[in-house]
Amino acid sequence: MGTPDIWRKSSYSGSGDGNACVEISNRRTHIAIRDSKAPAHGTLSVPTEAFTPFIQALKSLTQP
Repeated sequence: MGTPDIWRKSSYSGSGDGNACVEISNRRTHIAIRDSKAPAHGTLSVPTEAFTPFIQALKSLTQP
């Protein structure tokens, strides 16, 4: 049996009722990402070495 995941809320998720809550969990070989409003709906896993380029690519989609 593995250890339970420790999830932390993204600093960009905002405050209040958490309209845009994203949580991440650092695992040994990858980073897991989930919607904190629906954690049972699954996670997206990204290899650790690909996480920073993944976030940079997402940011480039939202910038003018």
